[in-house]
Amino acid sequence: MMMVVSREDAAAPRALAICAPITTANRSSAYEVELPTRAFLRERSYVNIQGLQAIQHHELKGPIGIFHGKIMEQIRDALAYTFGINQPGEQGDPPNA
Repeated sequence: MMMVVSREDAAAPRALAICAPITTANRSSAYEVELPTRAFLRERSYVNIQGLQAIQHHELKGPIGIFHGKIMEQIRDALAYTFGINQPGEQGDPPNA
């Protein structure tokens, strides 16, 4: 199972979505974000931002669910950490540090 983490862009030059795998393995790293309980997740699950992949739109199935709010903020923080993208004045500390 994958989570689309890229923004929707109808004018993108390629029909690709950037996705991160959803896993049940937690390694307690800054690259993982714990997901809240949802009916489509059978076990405690985590988004593994370190496992980003580009997937062609025609290969996507779903969506089977949507996340909003705080969880998406945590995913954005993990993406910023992964790529070393910091806000002015930040030192690049792991999210939730």
